[in-house]
Amino acid sequence: MSEERLAAYWKKNTLLIGGLLTLWAFVSYGCSILLARPLAAFKVGQLPMGFWFAQQGSLLFFIGIVLAYCLLMDVLDKAYDVHE
Repeated sequence: MSEERLAAYWKKNTLLIGGLLTLWAFVSYGCSILLARPLAAFKVGQLPMGFWFAQQGSLLFFIGIVLAYCLLMDVLDKAYDVHE
């Protein structure tokens, strides 16, 4: 693999990681801490949505991000012919 192609691969990889970590930070900190009061107006079951994001939502979202990373990296690896 040429140096240019390798650099482009790693740039896309780090952009993907940065974007997914930004989403996770927004859900983990933004929705469960900063937006807890506005989200308290909405209920999930009998609990306010801000509490739900703080307790379960951010964990489930993180699992979704890990799954998305695996799937997107599989596509990226195949596009740059570095898959196993």
